[in-house]
Amino acid sequence: MIRIKLILSVITLFFLSSCEKVLFEEDLASTNPHENFEYLWNECNEKYAYFDLKGVDWDAIKTAYSSKIYQGMSEDSLFNVLGGMLKELKDDHANLISNFNTSFYGVEYQAQDNFDWRIIVDNYITEDYYLSGPFAHNFIANNEIGYIRLSTFTNPINSESLDFILDRYKNTKGLILDLRENGGGAIPNVFQLLSRFVETETLVYYSRIKAGSGQNDFTDASGAYVQPYNGIRFTKNVMVLTDRGTYSSGSLLALATKALPKVSLVGDTTGGGLGIPNGGQLPNGWTYRFSATQTLTLDKQPGYENGVPPDVMIQFDWSDLNKDEILEMAINELL
Repeated sequence: MIRIKLILSVITLFFLSSCEKVLFEEDLASTNPHENFEYLWNECNEKYAYFDLKGVDWDAIKTAYSSKIYQGMSEDSLFNVLGGMLKELKDDHANLISNFNTSFYGVEYQAQDNFDWRIIVDNYITEDYYLSGPFAHNFIANNEIGYIRLSTFTNPINSESLDFILDRYKNTKGLILDLRENGGGAIPNVFQLLSRFVETETLVYYSRIKAGSGQNDFTDASGAYVQPYNGIRFTKNVMVLTDRGTYSSGSLLALATKALPKVSLVGDTTGGGLGIPNGGQLPNGWTYRFSATQTLTLDKQPGYENGVPPDVMIQFDWSDLNKDEILEMAINELL
């Protein structure tokens, strides 16, 4: 169903690199704060994919943060310095993980909240909505539209659930797929879902892997294609709801919709996170990860890493808790 050679290459790269770091040699083991700082900085310097796009001067970051490293500093202090350095990448795929803390940037906090599930249940889909696998769904707008909520791509998406959902709403005027606050998950789930909305093999984006020590050293771009599902598909219009909490695989689906003429984005710009993270282990045993690939638009530009813009921009109005303006806009677009 999916033909996407680059993702297979990246997955292989991820596991090979991760295993290499996890099974590090004994003589690399060290709690020296200077050695751990240098190790993490160098790994990012050689393998992080978005320095130019993010406008990050990594050499200047090294100068600023190396001055905070000293012998005898506590583990908590060292973690805060290294985690703070990774936050300068402004990338929620850049994380430091210890047994007592995890660092993250928090891109969803850079914009207002645009989602409240209780408002949707109380005013749109009612309490007797269906749960089919990871999907919550029901008829809305006098049964003229199917509303489908997908909060994560982490859980498996099976064909039986999608068959039931698409058959249930086959006579509606269209579907609304709500991806607000969907923080991502497994990329194959994205393609399994998209395969229900295309009639022919469709190129949806390009990807390339950071492959050299230079900040602009990448492999050639490889195309990612969606294959039409050999079974029940939905050929009417689909509105996908997004916000800054729509991240990683959620943003990947949002980007792919730009190549699908009957699928539109409504809401706010996504949180981005289109680079696939690679990771490893510091000499002191803490683990880390950061984006090691770039996902490119059909004209091979990386800018949507900072967020995929909607086709229809609208924000939630928190002064009226009986209405979801973003959902209302999607309903109006379909009707």
